[in-house]
Amino acid sequence: MSRQTPSPLRERLSSPLTWHYAGFAVLLALVIGLAVRLGMDWSATHGSSGDALAIKQFELKALDMQTAPLRGLDKRVEQSRAQIAAFFAKRIPPNYSTIDRRIGELGVGSGVRLTRVQFTQGKPGADLTEIAMDAAITGSYPQIMRFVNSLERDQTFFIIRSMTLTSQQGGMVNLRLQLSTWLRPADAAASGLPPTPPPGEAAPKAAPASGKEGE
Repeated sequence: MSRQTPSPLRERLSSPLTWHYAGFAVLLALVIGLAVRLGMDWSATHGSSGDALAIKQFELKALDMQTAPLRGLDKRVEQSRAQIAAFFAKRIPPNYSTIDRRIGELGVGSGVRLTRVQFTQGKPGADLTEIAMDAAITGSYPQIMRFVNSLERDQTFFIIRSMTLTSQQGGMVNLRLQLSTWLRPADAAASGLPPTPPPGEAAPKAAPASGKEGE
């Protein structure tokens, strides 16, 4: 009876060294797989943290932009109030008599003749009441221009509303001038001036140049 010779493949499979290599390959594959998975998880976590940080920085920057205009607001309000108070003290006349006197002084200084000045007061405002003036002026053209310029540059706050040439003869010009200034409501009420009529209605009877309406 003949003896069967084992095949080389069977010998290799039955060899302990072969199984040792196979086990090492399986472990190596597991290690590589775990390393790849760990790398992917770390990348995802790191990317999420970076996105969260970027969003947080954007939110903080947006909040800073929103609150920036409010910084120092109290200080700016106090400065504005101080500027308004200084303007009132310097350029708003204290009473009607001051306005009347100043108009006369500017007329004398420029050489014009005020043939009529009519004063009225508007509706009281929260801080100021408008005092309207309707004046008739006679003088040469240079004199009238000096008077107009002196009104615009005067410390008392005058606003010229309109100028209308009524006549011109022998080098003399007759001009109707409408202008405004302001008084504090209490000072305007104490002046006794008549109310300014609505547009289109007749104005009250004019006062003489040196007198007050109603006197």
